[in-house]
Amino acid sequence: MKNKVLIIAEAGVNHNGDIHLAKKLIDAAVTAEVDFVKFQTFNSKKLVTRNAGRATYQIENTNNSSDSQLTMLQKLELSKDDHLELISYCETKGIKFLSTGFDLDSLDFLNELGIPLFKVPSGEITNLPYLRKIASFGKPVVISTGMADLREVEDALNVVLNEGVDKKDITILHCNTEYPTPMEDVNLRAMISIKEKLNVNIGYSDHTLGIEIPIAAVAMGATVIEKHFTLDNTMEGPDHKASLEPSGLKAMVSSIRNIERALGHGRKEPSPSEMKNKAVARKSIVANMEIEKGAIFTVDNLTIKRPGTGISPMLWDEIMGTKATKHYSEDDLI
Repeated sequence: MKNKVLIIAEAGVNHNGDIHLAKKLIDAAVTAEVDFVKFQTFNSKKLVTRNAGRATYQIENTNNSSDSQLTMLQKLELSKDDHLELISYCETKGIKFLSTGFDLDSLDFLNELGIPLFKVPSGEITNLPYLRKIASFGKPVVISTGMADLREVEDALNVVLNEGVDKKDITILHCNTEYPTPMEDVNLRAMISIKEKLNVNIGYSDHTLGIEIPIAAVAMGATVIEKHFTLDNTMEGPDHKASLEPSGLKAMVSSIRNIERALGHGRKEPSPSEMKNKAVARKSIVANMEIEKGAIFTVDNLTIKRPGTGISPMLWDEIMGTKATKHYSEDDLI
């Protein structure tokens, strides 16, 4: 994956607790050609208290307004057997499986499953025992930073570093946790600030509507992109409305790969494809009229025209005042 933007399709809880729906999400991720499809792993009772409320977007996107956060999450849990079945299904489809753990036991379970990297969700960036647990696995770490200021991001980074994770194996994602995120709150330049201040790999976890912001993030240097997706925006559930449908996910991946190729090596030089255009598009010094041998070149008898196969117009001053060594007809290259 070196020098390639890592694209994580966040299925999250958009399976609505249905293993068959989860498999359809995997199918959509495969079609879109993402690198990872990611779910969420949690024990609801270890994640929230009985009285924890829900975010405004969670209330608005679910029909049962009386549900507590605990009740809502219990409907969205994947069992251990579900995880094993989904991992097996990903293997048959040729896509990599990921999941974000939201409690310490879930992190241990995911490590036992052998997932290749760990993602710190925005809500856990101030959870010291959680950060230490993830760092203890010695695997690459991706840290999402929604709701955090730069000091909190640096604190979390230092915890992971102090536990022995190599800095090159850490990627910090700029993020806004409002679903969907208003454009005026994206603050994409903050991703650059993170890179400049902390000298880390950067990426972007997107909750805006559409695909233009993650594409812009890649153009600005993001090495990891995470985006929620669903099979249908109109389904009931907390995250569906701020998620891409399959066609949008596929379009985003295609656009990111184009931007990735277009970024290039950074040296300003003619590309191989345009070299053939130089002679056609550039100009040369040519005779503006018939010029006799021995005549002096002047601004009157010389001009500049295409093609660019003769003397460059950048040598105009050097040609002025010299003698013609042969006879020229109008439009002859000098």
